[in-house]
Amino acid sequence: MSKTTIKAKQAPAKVPGIYKVDSVRDVAESLNIPNLPESVASALASDVEYRLQQVVEEAARFMRHAKRTTLTTSDVDQALRVLNIEPLYGHFPHNPPSFRRALPFPQMQNAGSVYFVEDEEIEFDRVLREEKITMPKGVSWTAHWLAVEGVQPLIPENPPAAPKDADTEGKQATASVISGKQTQQQPLLVKQTLSRELNLYYARLTASLHPSTSDQTKRTAALASLRHDAGLSPLLPYLAQWVSEGVVNCLRTGSQTESDGKLLEVYLDVISAMLDNKTLGVEPYLHQLLPAVFSILLHSALPPSHATQLRTTAAQILAHLLTHYSMTYPTLPTKILKMLIIGLIEPKKPRATNEGAIRGLLAIGKSAIRLGLVERQGARIIGEKCLPGESSHLVDLVMQSFRSLHPPSQHPVPLDPNSGADQAVLESLRTQIGDFFAERIAGDAMWARGILSDDVSASL
Repeated sequence: MSKTTIKAKQAPAKVPGIYKVDSVRDVAESLNIPNLPESVASALASDVEYRLQQVVEEAARFMRHAKRTTLTTSDVDQALRVLNIEPLYGHFPHNPPSFRRALPFPQMQNAGSVYFVEDEEIEFDRVLREEKITMPKGVSWTAHWLAVEGVQPLIPENPPAAPKDADTEGKQATASVISGKQTQQQPLLVKQTLSRELNLYYARLTASLHPSTSDQTKRTAALASLRHDAGLSPLLPYLAQWVSEGVVNCLRTGSQTESDGKLLEVYLDVISAMLDNKTLGVEPYLHQLLPAVFSILLHSALPPSHATQLRTTAAQILAHLLTHYSMTYPTLPTKILKMLIIGLIEPKKPRATNEGAIRGLLAIGKSAIRLGLVERQGARIIGEKCLPGESSHLVDLVMQSFRSLHPPSQHPVPLDPNSGADQAVLESLRTQIGDFFAERIAGDAMWARGILSDDVSASL
């Protein structure tokens, strides 16, 4: 028999890769893995090398498509995004880092080349001496009125108006605008932008409306003209400013007289007449008219003989605005309700302001009353300000609001504290509207349930 010799197969020689096994061990030791097996380190190094080669191939593809011969960091970032890998931050293509080769170590002759990023040395003295460069503001958009009812407002965004027929007064007005005399600017602007007929109409209209210089007949005729005449659109900005400035001047002192009360009634009548005129577009001037109406409605020191009438008229104007302009002015209901609720539930607001807020809610409707007096606990706050057993105008106004919210029963049956359902309703009354008004409503169980819920649930 011949002896068969079995030759051992020699293992193929391993070709060293770009990513060394020692680098894998260094990373493992930094992650607190001291004893990494040789096979695991070799497998990880091979996988890292494969991933690097894959990223470089994708980056080279982007470089070729950009018709460049130099690989940049942006190519690498695009390659990482294609491979669904988070990009590397801190490297920019317009400012590539410069690498320097370190000197060889005498102790380690077999070590390869080592490269490092050279840090730039910055002298603080030179930086402080340099002129600071302020960043320019970014591009932004803003809206302004180019023209309102054919009249160009005098704002910085619009060019100054130059009338064709400039008489002597017009030239003086232009000179005053150029010189910056703000005190004479508004009266002269009326003469600039209005025709002679409208200017005369404006002067006679304001003179006829003033209580101290006219009688009731002229005032009625002026309001009727303002309510029905067409072609008064150019006068709208001046009438709105006249009303707003007049209300501020009347309420500025804090103590009003009878003449101030009559003048405030005239201003409210003017606002109502402008709103009733179908040929006037009042929407662009609501931001000037609303503060005047709220100032009269929520002011705490109106003349006693005119206070009720003034607040009632102002509340009716707010209801008119909500009825006719809530569709074209979507934020109007929110603004009006917010102002009224603030005037109602603020603890530091005086009782006169609370009365004006309640009248405004009454004019708007049931939903506003329920929101202000019940849900926001406005009645509870007012009851805390009242004395036990008090019977005042403010208390009667709150009770009137509850009657408009839900009518009382013709044959009232009081709530029974011994009944579980009635006891729950009574507790809810005390929580929502307070003890003061809960005692007045507890004598009518159906009325109490109707105030706490809507009409449908109350009827059930």
